[in-house]
Amino acid sequence: MRIGELAKRSGVNVQTLRFYERCGVLPEPPRRLSGYRDYPTEAVRWVRFIRRAKELGFSLREIKELLSLQRPVWAKCADVAAVVEEKLQQVEQKLRDLQAIRRVLQRLLQQCPRQLPVNSCPILEAIAGSESAQAEQIPTQAGTSPRRP
Repeated sequence: MRIGELAKRSGVNVQTLRFYERCGVLPEPPRRLSGYRDYPTEAVRWVRFIRRAKELGFSLREIKELLSLQRPVWAKCADVAAVVEEKLQQVEQKLRDLQAIRRVLQRLLQQCPRQLPVNSCPILEAIAGSESAQAEQIPTQAGTSPRRP
């Protein structure tokens, strides 16, 4: 099957397939004498797997690991579960970070006297990390400790 057909059947564009090949997530198929890629029928399943795993938040590195676990006879479901457990921990941390950010933003809005001129805006001061900022903590996106303004 040529790349255009694979793209159509798997729901991604041709550039995405080429990118997956360059990253090593999708194995590079053999080529016809004409130079065109010749994908096996099972490539549709592989690409759909990649697409669904990306929707679940897996990185290409993690997807490559999941795909590699499907091949060896020695691999166990526990190996796959370990990858998923690690991703779940990352997602839970991200949710905690987002909840902390939400609380800070709500607090900033509650403490904002909307009639002040913008050069005295406590929201801007808190984001800038000014000493006079009233926000107690502004968490970071990376899951690190919140910093104090």
